[in-house]
Amino acid sequence: MPARPARRHSAAMSVIEVSELRKSYGGRRAVDGVSFTVEEGEIFGVLGPNGAGKTTTVECVEGLRVPDSGRIRVTGLDPVADHARVAQVLGAQLQRTELQPKLTVREALELYASFYPRPADWRPLAERLGLAPKLTTRFAGLSGGQKQRLFIALALVGAPRVVVLDELTTGLDPRARRDTWELIEDVRAGGVTVLLVTHFMEEAQRLCDRIAVIDQGRVAALDTPAGLIRRSAGATVISFTPSVPLDDEDLSALPALASVERKDGRITLSGTDDTVNAVITLLARHRVTAHQLRVLDATLDDAFLDLTKETTA
Repeated sequence: MPARPARRHSAAMSVIEVSELRKSYGGRRAVDGVSFTVEEGEIFGVLGPNGAGKTTTVECVEGLRVPDSGRIRVTGLDPVADHARVAQVLGAQLQRTELQPKLTVREALELYASFYPRPADWRPLAERLGLAPKLTTRFAGLSGGQKQRLFIALALVGAPRVVVLDELTTGLDPRARRDTWELIEDVRAGGVTVLLVTHFMEEAQRLCDRIAVIDQGRVAALDTPAGLIRRSAGATVISFTPSVPLDDEDLSALPALASVERKDGRITLSGTDDTVNAVITLLARHRVTAHQLRVLDATLDDAFLDLTKETTA
């Protein structure tokens, strides 16, 4: 897997700027003051529950929807007023994409390449994405994973500076999903900035440099995956079955404790490293053996649920 390039916060250029974006449908506010920037060369993730406003936000970035208010710039261009110019620098793989069933892979690549004055050579692109053996295959005859690879190729054939990928790996099996993740890492390594919309936490945690969590049309948090995890109410979870019962007061007095759960004699505590250290000290002091001891770090799933608990409950 290619090494992730070092971040250059002070010198990096913002290739996408979204400020106070708002969009309503029939009186319902889908996006309510969303703001973020995407730096050149990063993979920037957008997460959120269904209906949170993430796809509407990204479609405004692409110029597919007109915002009610706010400011959007893609490489300094307005996606609506400068739509034709933005289309030359931004490639997109949309959430719901279909092609004419009888169109072959070669015909699709040649057609999309014709839309750009200086397209990428689609032949090495097809080779890189494992599509070379399928050039004469019609779209209807492709597997789900092959279609997704074709959509990536079509998003990249214009040699864009920025590519938007919306729910890229939905419907793929685990192996195809991991292969696709490697492709996205290769795309970024080639100098393309990636805006990734996903609901797969593992995908976001592996790929993204930074993530905006959108909930109820607003940015609930914006940080690195590790930063979001540190915000989780219980960043570390320790569970064990004590050889003798432990007193509730002793457990409640543990430092940085977020929660305590007892079930069938097993105790599960969430907190921080300080909590874990204090538990070990407590067990030693009372000469209690911890059977089936487990210590786990929180995941992006945990952080996501904490940040969106009101709407996902």
